[in-house]
Amino acid sequence: MRRVLVGLVMVVVASSGFAVAQSEKPMTLKAVLLEQLRTTHNKAEWFVPANTAVAGLTPAQASWTDKSGNHSVGQLANHLVFWDREMLAKFKGETPAKFDGNNDETFNDFDAKSWDTTVKQLDQVMTDWENAVEAADDAKVSLWASRIAHVGTHNAYHIGQMVYVRKLQGVWDPNKGVK
Repeated sequence: MRRVLVGLVMVVVASSGFAVAQSEKPMTLKAVLLEQLRTTHNKAEWFVPANTAVAGLTPAQASWTDKSGNHSVGQLANHLVFWDREMLAKFKGETPAKFDGNNDETFNDFDAKSWDTTVKQLDQVMTDWENAVEAADDAKVSLWASRIAHVGTHNAYHIGQMVYVRKLQGVWDPNKGVK
C-alpha cells in the first residue's frame, strides 16, 4: 500500500509540474532583460524597486549619512543616474557625457537642493532604458544582453543600499517591501 501511495504522489507531482511547464510560455531574451529593468525601476517583485526606495524622502533625509563612509540615498541615486545615462548613451550609439574616470564624483556630485530633480532623472533614465530595449531589434539586444543585465544588477545593488541607509536613518516603512 505504501508503494502505491508513494507512486501516486510521484505521478501527481510530476504531472502537476508538467502541466505548469506546459502552460508557461518561454520568455525571449528581450522579455527577460525588460523584466529585470522594470523590477529595478517601478515593478515590485522580489525586492524593492528604485521608485519605492526614493519615494517620500525630503532633501535632508536624502542627504543623510551614518558618518561611517556609507553613501546617502541621494548620492546613490545620483550615481545610478550617471551610470544608467552613460550606458544608455552607448547603447543608443551616442557619445556619453564627458567623464574623467573618477567614480567618486558620480556619488559626490549630489546636491540636496536638486533632490526632486534627481528623483525625476532616475525615473526618466530607467524609463528610457526600458523604451530603448523594447525598441531594439533582437540582434542588438543579443549583442548587449550581458551589459543590459549588468545595468539591472548594478541598479538592484545600489537600491538595496538605499533601503539599508533608510533603515539606519529610521525613515523606512517596512510595509513597502523589506521588513
